[in-house]
Amino acid sequence: MSLRVVVGVSGGIAAYKAVSVVREFVQRGHHVSVVPTHSALRFVGAPTWEAISRNPVTAEVFDGVAEVKHVALGQSADLIVIAPASAHTLASLANGFAADLLGTTVLASNAPLVLAPAMHTEMWENPAVQANIATLSARGAIVVGPDTGALTGEDVGVGRMSEPAEIVDRALASLRGGSLSGKKVLISGGGTREPLDPVRFLGNRSSGAMAVALAQEALARGAEVTLVHAHCEVPLPHRVESVPVSTSLQMLQAMKAHQAGSDVIIMAAAVADWRAESVSSDKERGADLGDEWSPRLVRTPDIAAELGTDKSEGQILLCFAAETDPDKSVREQHARVKLERKQADAIVLNQVGDQVGFGEVETEVTLITASPQSQTFKGTKTSVAGRLWDALPEL
Repeated sequence: MSLRVVVGVSGGIAAYKAVSVVREFVQRGHHVSVVPTHSALRFVGAPTWEAISRNPVTAEVFDGVAEVKHVALGQSADLIVIAPASAHTLASLANGFAADLLGTTVLASNAPLVLAPAMHTEMWENPAVQANIATLSARGAIVVGPDTGALTGEDVGVGRMSEPAEIVDRALASLRGGSLSGKKVLISGGGTREPLDPVRFLGNRSSGAMAVALAQEALARGAEVTLVHAHCEVPLPHRVESVPVSTSLQMLQAMKAHQAGSDVIIMAAAVADWRAESVSSDKERGADLGDEWSPRLVRTPDIAAELGTDKSEGQILLCFAAETDPDKSVREQHARVKLERKQADAIVLNQVGDQVGFGEVETEVTLITASPQSQTFKGTKTSVAGRLWDALPEL
């Protein structure tokens, strides 16, 4: 589900990190309106905010008067995040000031308010700032951070703004009520690489983007997430337990090691079907091989099937099936065969090909269960991940 998110930015050097906060929301499929203070614009200019958010930006109360913009933004918002939240902004919010567009937007909204403070240690520890934080928290504001680390200049201490991904995760979790709170989720992702020699390998075009989107969404809903990942081309989510692997055998071992105690297991990795029976210890040279090379390949283990065989009571197993047939009915028929063979609770069927399915592109998947009916979701991988998690209770 796409949300209308207002990202307020107050004046402080941490404003440069807020660019990544906006980017995170946009990449996850949400509509973002940036409301900077005048001081914030001295650190990061309006063109940057407009380019990242893909929406016009203003700090002026008297811009867009005909649209009643000074209250319309707040009224339409599903979520308001202020990052960084400076000492001055915290004081203004705690006292209900409406001196700028950010102030009027917050006052005119019933949306959850998430604050990511950033300031020097002495300012953060000042009783006045702590009193304002206490007031805002008592009113329901969610405070993320600050962290301890490097500050402006040579200072080190508490007051550093939390990392953008953590802020976004916590903000989205506030809307979803922690639907996965207390749950352990195990996800595999990325493409395995089966070595032929120290240089060459058998691989695939998987970027790991779908697995990362599923992990981000699970974190946002309060889950504890372990991501067993082969080759990934996208950054891993903040706060995820990362288990790097390379080959299908390594992935099998890691998934089996983490299966016990997991409430939900998602096999989103693109696992090679074949591996070399023997791997050369030296680089195979073309001059030595001649015009043909036929390394002997053997089957890799069916990780999903092994997880399905050992599935414990109440454990949910979701598997992905990448199909290339242009006929949707044929693709679905193949997926239903896999559903039964792997003893999975559901199969996520996605069409892949030269221009379809791989990387940061819009995708279309069909969720298939034992029921004759299926559900199709289309959109960004982030939005599709959210809809898949929404469908989880039905399993």
